[in-house]
Amino acid sequence: MQDIYRMAFFLAALTSFPSVADAFWRLPCRGRSGVARLDPIVDPGEISSHVHAIHGGGNFGMSANFESLLESDCTSCGVMQDKSAYWTPALYFMHNDGTAEMVPQVGGMLAYYFNDKSPNDKVHAFPDGFRMLAGDPFQRNFTWPVPDPPKSEWSGAQVSQEALRQKAVGFNCLNYGTTAEGTLDRHFMPNKTYLDEHCTDGIRLELMFPQCWDGKNLDSDDHKSHVAYPSLVMEGDCPSGYEKRLVGLMYETIWNTYAFKDEDGYFALANGDPTGYGYHGDFMTGWESGVLQEAIDSCTNPDGNVQDCAVFDLQTQTKQQQCTFDMPTAIKTEDVLDFVGGLPGGMEIQWGPAYALMSMGSDSEPTTTSAIPSIPSLTIPSLSLSLGISADAGNLLGNAAVMATAESVTTASSSSSSSTSTSTSTPTPTPTTSVSIDPITEEIVYLQRKIEVLVDTQGVPYTTITGTPSPVSTAMTTTTETSTVTSYVKRDTVPEEQPEEQEEFVGHARRHLHHHHGRLHRKHGF
Repeated sequence: MQDIYRMAFFLAALTSFPSVADAFWRLPCRGRSGVARLDPIVDPGEISSHVHAIHGGGNFGMSANFESLLESDCTSCGVMQDKSAYWTPALYFMHNDGTAEMVPQVGGMLAYYFNDKSPNDKVHAFPDGFRMLAGDPFQRNFTWPVPDPPKSEWSGAQVSQEALRQKAVGFNCLNYGTTAEGTLDRHFMPNKTYLDEHCTDGIRLELMFPQCWDGKNLDSDDHKSHVAYPSLVMEGDCPSGYEKRLVGLMYETIWNTYAFKDEDGYFALANGDPTGYGYHGDFMTGWESGVLQEAIDSCTNPDGNVQDCAVFDLQTQTKQQQCTFDMPTAIKTEDVLDFVGGLPGGMEIQWGPAYALMSMGSDSEPTTTSAIPSIPSLTIPSLSLSLGISADAGNLLGNAAVMATAESVTTASSSSSSSTSTSTSTPTPTPTTSVSIDPITEEIVYLQRKIEVLVDTQGVPYTTITGTPSPVSTAMTTTTETSTVTSYVKRDTVPEEQPEEQEEFVGHARRHLHHHHGRLHRKHGF
């Protein structure tokens, strides 16, 4: 099976050959140095709000920087002089029971380095300390024509930086038995029905980074403003103020979505994005000084084989896969591969089309269940419940898992007998301890709610009609809970008779609400 995946990744690399490149090389990062809620660019020194799949230098961590990456004793990529860090949000499959299971990543990452020399431009290496972000994790819609018009027709707003940033994201349906799709042709994630039917070899996520630099800032407040895209995303002219052209950089990662064929659920990025419009990535350079520029100047093979560049010291795939970073103690035990209760970090699923309200820069502690919003209670005969249904358009396209809260109702009463004594001495309270095994009854109520999504001719949702939740069925389960009770009994020095003590415990009643949401069907394509 591993050999099949290697061949699949090789074929994907061939089919993604960019026609715009004069010269380039594919940097293989066959190992994943880690997967965790870390992002030292956006959330330095803190736990990030969402999970990233991370590749590159072994010194990656919450506070990683250029200097610390250079000191890494390994890299999960193929070129040993490159200790850079490359990371993107992980892809999850959201099961109907609320579990978020990370989709298997195939072959690690390919980082493309484009050495495109235009007549008047010199291509520059990333300066020491340089870093940047591509994509927008808050984006949940695409406001430009679908599909992209021919690039020869791009003008006006079509070549604005806002448009170019969104066109730099790609979702490539992989089926090696059919004609390959073009790089960056689709800017959203196909729905699961389409993935099951057409994408038998998974989906390739593509992200092109800006390559026009202001020539002075190594970073900016939003980690984007110091760089810009050329007029055609992967090629073209740099805008005014960003005339210094950097080597082009593009990420490719393949995820085995076909492993979930015919399973009920949907796919979502770790930043709570099921649309794909919010795909993004981070880059922090860790190249040894002078190496990257030498490769740009001398490695001009148009075939993309990294082995053809004599500048590089290469390492085996086995060595790449052995490089991992030390996980911070705060998240060392967080199971981000198979997370119960939603996405790790409590990241809420937001379908858009409005700009997402996800909280970036969260320093929250590791969670075992996702955070659940509180909204007014709904009363159903003989059962008082609290629904946690997200009030935004979180259930668009019929794939959203609806969250629910559980309200615990606990009652207890006790009675004790009094004691009689002829002694006049001061009594001393004596503690007594007893162990009680309480029965716990759980009543599970399944609800259904009808949600209709209205879309325009381009497939963009513009309104949602939400029905009222109604009960479908119930189920009862009984478990036991052990508790220790300590009480104080008043005893006299010379009691005439032993006091009697009687305690009565009323079992805790817990009622958990589970929301059952039927799958919605759109009337047109993905």
